[in-house]
Amino acid sequence: MFKRDGTISFLTKLLSINSPTGYTNNAVSFLRETIEDIGYETLTTPKGNLIVQVDGENAEVTRGLSAHVDTLGLMVRSINSDGTLSLTKLGGPLTPTLDGEYCDIITRDDKVYTGTILSKSPSIHVFKDASTKERDIDSLIVKLDERVENKEDVQNIGIQNGDIVAYDPKVVVTDSGFIKSRFLDDKASVAVLVSILKMMKQENIVPSTNLKFIFSTYEEVGHGAAWIPEDITELLAVDMGCIGLDLECMEYDVSICAKDSSGPYDYDMTTKLINFAKEKELSYAVDIYPMYGSDASAALGGGANIKAALIGPGVASSHGMERTHIDALENTFELVSEYIQN
Repeated sequence: MFKRDGTISFLTKLLSINSPTGYTNNAVSFLRETIEDIGYETLTTPKGNLIVQVDGENAEVTRGLSAHVDTLGLMVRSINSDGTLSLTKLGGPLTPTLDGEYCDIITRDDKVYTGTILSKSPSIHVFKDASTKERDIDSLIVKLDERVENKEDVQNIGIQNGDIVAYDPKVVVTDSGFIKSRFLDDKASVAVLVSILKMMKQENIVPSTNLKFIFSTYEEVGHGAAWIPEDITELLAVDMGCIGLDLECMEYDVSICAKDSSGPYDYDMTTKLINFAKEKELSYAVDIYPMYGSDASAALGGGANIKAALIGPGVASSHGMERTHIDALENTFELVSEYIQN
């Protein structure tokens, strides 16, 4: 049974932990502790992916389920002469939405400074192009909340090129069930899979096959699950569902992706998921994602000899200020639950 309050509680805690691609140890540690408290053993790959094994009725078959804990973010590209920071992207954030966002700057010795991401023309009273200037990555800087006036001042407090810049997720859960936050891609699906693990343990559910849950750490840059354990023959990536032009998915649905930019997903596996959704009378949509890749496509690209499919809760405004609804998480949970038991 889907536990709404427990799922939202876990999700809001996970969203509060900075985990841009390349800086995921704290989020993985929180995830590991949560899963081990539920009663499962975990292992961590050299790359940092967290794997959980669940034994099933048919021990000769192992299926994988993946969700990624890494998020979009930024990194210090250089320190400017006026003490501001130039930036480079981690993944593909929608940079116009970052103008005005608060952020943390995390140094290599774990000091954390705060700042604000701003346009290079940040004031309407000073800059004629303040309202028209491009908000691409080269036009944004970080202004530190420190008394720094030049490059040397910034270096003296320990900030250097390559430091992580993590911006505020701004998590809000409304009384009407909407979840508004950055990084619902893909922490919403991580929360769904953790809820699945908790359900199996609490209700003594034995899946039909062995399962390996993979929580990946480099999905946003394309190689999160490029390597998966060799005993996996079928991988279900649980990521975000797209909403927008030519797409059927809404914020209340579980989305089933038939094809993304890497090509079509396994026809038979996708058909089974569609049939499960129909049988369970779930709110679902089948869509094509023309500008999208997943852990499943990374595994296929890495040479895995597997069947693969992709599902996830519908998320609006992806890679910007995202929004979904708790109904989408529940519909995704129900579809995953049906998949692991059949």
